[in-house]
Amino acid sequence: MRSALHAEWAKMWSTPSAVWVLVALVVVCLAVSAATIGTARWSSAGQDPATLILAGVYLGQAVAALAGVLAIGGEYGTGMIGVTLTAMPRRGRLLTAKTLVLAGPVLAASALAGAACLLAGAVMLPGHGFTAGHGFDLTSPTMWRAAGCATLYLTLVALFGLGVTTAVRDPAAATGTVLGLLYLFPAIALVAGHSLQRRLEQIGPMSAGIDSLATQSGLPLTPWQGLGVVALWAAGALLLGATVLRTLDA
Repeated sequence: MRSALHAEWAKMWSTPSAVWVLVALVVVCLAVSAATIGTARWSSAGQDPATLILAGVYLGQAVAALAGVLAIGGEYGTGMIGVTLTAMPRRGRLLTAKTLVLAGPVLAASALAGAACLLAGAVMLPGHGFTAGHGFDLTSPTMWRAAGCATLYLTLVALFGLGVTTAVRDPAAATGTVLGLLYLFPAIALVAGHSLQRRLEQIGPMSAGIDSLATQSGLPLTPWQGLGVVALWAAGALLLGATVLRTLDA
């Protein structure tokens, strides 16, 4: 496993696209959050400052998913997966190494993005009417819990992308599949009846993940329930990918 981790780590950091995707994850999250905060104005106690501060996660998750796709998709796209499997015939160990090597940098980049968004909120929101008297408290445990959930959510989305790509074995098809599964449930929920809408919001990976970022009650899922749903999606995708990797030829 040590050799596998070393090989995957060297492979990841020798690929310029992997580095740029991590940078893009931080930049996109911060840019979207700053733009959202810049247009926000406090008008009622029903507004949730955490959803404004972490608005960048809506688009940042697409970048995180792309990081997962690139972790193995490039090898399938170029045919180098055959060389990789020749050098490391134990396929379960290979996927485990890729999972660990992907999770670490994405977790760090997501944490940096969350911290940057919190800083942007602390600087900009008070000038738009969001004060401690209106429920905005950057030092509150719920605000930091929301930022932590955002970090874990983006990391799980990247692992979800890795699992789907391993199963699909085509980077373009995997990208479409992952983004479709992320954004499809909310789109269907918009036109569904109330009971079906709530059910779709509870089982969809993106809607469940977004619930974990909120600090207000009354949502279809609690924060940890939402994060648990996303973890199940990621685990299921990795399990499916491991099964395909073990049973089919490269």
